[in-house]
Amino acid sequence: MASRPKRVTVAERVEVDATKVLGRYEHWLGRQPLAGRTRDAYCAQVHGFVDWLAGSEHGGAALVEAHVADWAVRDYKRHLKASKRSAAASVNQALAAIDNFYRSLGVGRPEVPREDLPAVAPRALEEGEQRAFLRAVDACRSARDRAMATVLFYTALRLSELVALDVDDVSVSERRGRLTVRSGKGDAYREVPLNSACRKALDEWTTARSTQLVKRYDQDDAAVEVTALWLSRAGARMSARAVDLVLRRMAADARLELSAHTLRHTCITNLVRSGADVVLVAEIAGHRRLDTTRRYSLPSQADKDAALEAVLVET
Repeated sequence: MASRPKRVTVAERVEVDATKVLGRYEHWLGRQPLAGRTRDAYCAQVHGFVDWLAGSEHGGAALVEAHVADWAVRDYKRHLKASKRSAAASVNQALAAIDNFYRSLGVGRPEVPREDLPAVAPRALEEGEQRAFLRAVDACRSARDRAMATVLFYTALRLSELVALDVDDVSVSERRGRLTVRSGKGDAYREVPLNSACRKALDEWTTARSTQLVKRYDQDDAAVEVTALWLSRAGARMSARAVDLVLRRMAADARLELSAHTLRHTCITNLVRSGADVVLVAEIAGHRRLDTTRRYSLPSQADKDAALEAVLVET
């Protein structure tokens, strides 16, 4: 490991203009092929780092010298763990954002190791929770809401991918169906099969959607052209927040707390544990790295809890 750079005095330190630095980064980030939520998360993490950096011994030198940047980010990592009491996953998220920030500066990725994470699978619904959720979906009176929940549960789509779907992205026949994701994570294209439950739910929503558009046409007495698959009551494309609220209401009916991402984790976990080939699952999920998919074959926290409960000795 390289020796630590000489400690600079306050007079020698190059001050950090946080407003200017963050403004340039946000402008650069806006041109990257990232989801809106990822951009927001990166901005928040980098904001915390730049604020800390402005008051640190490293100062502006950490923004232009790779050697200083390495030590600055190592110190910031210690700050997150000791002062902020951040969990390992949160520390790694911050480091990923900082890597992205340094990429925008052209300085190079700081040489800072990630935290070791517990070897557990991502949070997914247990079998009983899955049945409860699907019963709540079946009981929902809205064909649109039933279709959205069913598609998320059985396709592992990300929320942003679901919201971006247009009518032309859905192809359904009696025996087969598929969804076309035109711009997934990393701007990647993929096609996702639709099982019979998804096809049935989408058929019901397509009928209800057509009725909704006809009524709107009659009321407005004007031509209506809407390409979005999921429509609000006003006939506009639904936002990610609106879809998330729909899912949370259905989950509450099943006495559960979940998000669209929980349903994605659940679908991938079900695929992996059913014995599906990991390459096939990665293709369906839109994973660029097989290691990401293999995480779903790890034991869950519930599996670990059950293992220890099973070895209890009666006294």
